[in-house]
Formats: sequence, structure tokens, C-alpha cells
Amino acid sequence: MTAPAPAAVPAGTLPAAPGATLPVEAPPVEAVPVEAVPVQAVPVETAPAGVAPTVPDGALPAAEVAPAVRPVTLDADGVQVSGLLAEPAGGEPRAVIVAIHGRGMCADYFNGLTDPANSLLTLGARLGHSVLALDRPGYGLSTGQLPEGQPLGEQATTLHAALADFARTHETGAGFFVVAHSDGGKVALHMAAEEAGKELIGLDINGCGWLYAPEARHFPDTLGGGASKLNWGPLRLYAPGTFRASRTLLMPVPRREAAQTAIWPAQYPRLAGRITNPVRLTFAEHELWWELDDDALAAMRDRLTAAPLVAVERLAAAGHNISIGRAARTYHLRALAFLEECLLRERDSPART
Repeated sequence: MTAPAPAAVPAGTLPAAPGATLPVEAPPVEAVPVEAVPVQAVPVETAPAGVAPTVPDGALPAAEVAPAVRPVTLDADGVQVSGLLAEPAGGEPRAVIVAIHGRGMCADYFNGLTDPANSLLTLGARLGHSVLALDRPGYGLSTGQLPEGQPLGEQATTLHAALADFARTHETGAGFFVVAHSDGGKVALHMAAEEAGKELIGLDINGCGWLYAPEARHFPDTLGGGASKLNWGPLRLYAPGTFRASRTLLMPVPRREAAQTAIWPAQYPRLAGRITNPVRLTFAEHELWWELDDDALAAMRDRLTAAPLVAVERLAAAGHNISIGRAARTYHLRALAFLEECLLRERDSPART
């Protein structure tokens, strides 16, 4: 395994946030040193503003049928963790889907920026689950308490405490199932490797590999021209209005989190063998941050030696930021199908101690 060069801090998901540069069609954004913890930029909109999402013939507008999404605040052993919650109509949820965003983003990443049909929050609630999208420690409400953020392992511990607080006041059904993107996937793997993580129903992670691709090892040099392609892929993968709406998602990357980007290739093997949950890994067709040839993916999968089920899949017509692209609903439905598979395994397996 070849670790990134010391200066390389490629965003395991987004260098500082998705789209740390503008696409080549637009004036280049000025490079910002890593020490400045840059706020990510997004590509300039290429479609007319104000294009409303279309509603299929015979379907009700999503606003009339979508479950309500409301803000929540959880106490994680004194750290205030903010997020969004959608709950099923009536009765106990079948499970709780915990959605964990990537680097330089926030919980709203999972809430269907330009098309409500793409919201994981409302889709999961329609299918009988509660969906809890959390702002990771160092983002959202916790920024005041954690201005430097936390390393990934500490974030995992904090999120476990937040989920324990959630369970004290909400029904959780079969338990917690994690859907995570990019650096959020790193945190999810840390969560599963902890003792508390053994109780997770499963992990569905996208945009999080093991070894950085050669093009991603030169961060922050890629700020000068290549990071937009790495983060987004072809702009046709995103609906009109996406990049304008994405500006509301972008957050500064906490320093303690950013400092760990380059050491992920050394962290993953230490975590992987301790994970005893089912794991599904998804990589977009236009994912460019990671080495994704068959040998690289096999090596990543083979280190999950204690996981009872490991699936590695590719998603066509998608870039790194799957949940805000046109392929979002496809990915979310597949993640929910994996949850169903995990629930079946739980039902047919001896009770966990």
C-alpha cells in the first residue's frame, strides 16, 4: 500500500468541500492553503435559474405527500449535535436510518436539494423508517463547542452518544442502520469498529475507498484546476439548479478532521478487521478520488474479515456526490434494499447478546 504524500490531503470526500474548484468553463478559483481550512466552492450553474422540478403525469407534487422533515438537537455527552429527522406516519418505525454526510457538507445533503423525490429522509420515512441525518461533530450546532472539530475516531464516539440520546426519547424499531457518504463513511467505519458499533444493523457507504487515486494524491495542488472534476464528474450528472442550491450545504472543514485525511490508508486496515456488521460499499461510475480497479476493491473487501456480508457495487451515471445528483434516488433505493436484506438476516439469526 502506498500512502499519500505528506502534503497530500485529498478530500476523502471533497478536499474542503465538494467542488473545491470551479469547472474549466468558469474562471478558476484561487488556491487556498490547507492551513486555511477552505470552504468548498461549487461549479457555476450552467442551466437557467428557477427551473422547477417536474412532476410525473398522474403523480401528486412531492410537497403534498412528503413526510415532514424537522430539525433535531441531541445531547452527545455534553456536545450538542444537530440534524434533521423524518418519521413514518403513525406507529413505531421499522428501523432508524442514520445518515452521515461527507467532508465540508451538512445534514441537508440528504434532503433532496432540487427534487424532493431524491430525499433520503422522505423516502425512508415513506417506507416505514425514521431517518436521522446528523451534522457531524465540528459541523452544525456543535461548531461553537468544537471549533477545531474532532478526529474521525472521536467523531464516532460522539455520534454513538448522540444515538443513545435519541433512543431515550424516540422509538428505534430494529435499531440503527447507517448510510454514509465519503468522509462520513470513514466515520461510519470507525463507529462500527467500536464496541457500541456491534449493535448497528448494517452500513451502507458510498464514495469512501481505501487507497487514494494518483490524481487525488496531490491535494492541495488540485485546487488549481482538477478538484472540480474529482468532486463532481461530468456536470450532466446533476439536475439544473443543483450547484446553486448546493451553496447552502457547504461548511468549513474542521482542522482536526482535515489533518487526518492523509492517514486514512493506514487507518482502514486497523478498523476493517474489527467490523462485525454487514457492509455495502458503492462507488459511482465517475468516482475519481479512489483506486477502484478490481484488485483494489478486492483488497478493500478482503480486509473486512469479520463482516458477515460484504457487497461492493458500482453505480452508473453518477459522480462523487451521489445523493445530490440525478442518480440519488437509485442509490437510496438500493441502500434501503440492503437494509431490508440486513433485517431479514437479523430475523433469521440468533438474538445478539
